[in-house]
Amino acid sequence: MASVEPEQDMSAKVVLITGGNAGIGKETAVGLARQGARVLITSRDAQRGSTAVAEIRERSGSDAVEVVALDLADLASVRRCAAEVLDRADRLDVLVDNAGLVMSRRTETADGFETTFGVNHLGHFLLTNLLLDRLRASTPSRVVVVSSDAHKQARNGLDFDDLQSEGSYRPFVVYGKSKLANIYFARELARRLEGTGVTANSLHPGFVASRFARDGDTGFLLQLGVMLARPFAISQAAGARTSVWLASSSDVDGVSGLYFSKCTAAHTSKAGADDEATKRLWAASEELVGS
Repeated sequence: MASVEPEQDMSAKVVLITGGNAGIGKETAVGLARQGARVLITSRDAQRGSTAVAEIRERSGSDAVEVVALDLADLASVRRCAAEVLDRADRLDVLVDNAGLVMSRRTETADGFETTFGVNHLGHFLLTNLLLDRLRASTPSRVVVVSSDAHKQARNGLDFDDLQSEGSYRPFVVYGKSKLANIYFARELARRLEGTGVTANSLHPGFVASRFARDGDTGFLLQLGVMLARPFAISQAAGARTSVWLASSSDVDGVSGLYFSKCTAAHTSKAGADDEATKRLWAASEELVGS
């Protein structure tokens, strides 16, 4: 495993972390704020966001931590968030697309997308694209996309005829497809940004003892399954380690388009290496979000 550098100097750097109010997102915020970065976290709940900011400031010893409202299940909220970030920060050195969920039954976002796909992929796709010019202007800069080895659940790749899972809905398969979409997004983004000074990579954080699948978005059986597996989970701080490393380490200067686990380049599934699918998803995503 590559060495982790907990004391990288992130002074004068600006970082945005989606879902930074809880779980590995909050631990990522603590780690990067501790290294001197100005950290903006997003939260869809104002009170949780404010509480998280206070905790991150206390634990990191930095007051340069702020919250921005964001509901990834509402593209109007995504656009407002991007506009607020651009207004507040004249540079953006790192974007960590971290927030994610799993739903035990099929629901839809405010824009009519299946929620897991809409939140885990489409919301981040739009947010990242809205912030790309600022990232380009702040080079060298980085996009870090939190995926998961759960992408291997999507053994046959994405069904481009049913991206919204209308024909069949199995929670962890749908979640796996959204995590595969994260990998596709990072790979295609890296290809499109080649030579610009902006890098894009995805990662597997490990099975983390967090509030994932425990905040009312899932049914009893799914919550029970996650709870039973918790004794085998790693800590939230350990789960954030690769995100912090990809956001700050000189080890990955200029490295782009890869998938990481435990701060080391890792293999995706066979489906995850399908470059034609990455291009196809990008085109479909542009059409869906109207970007």
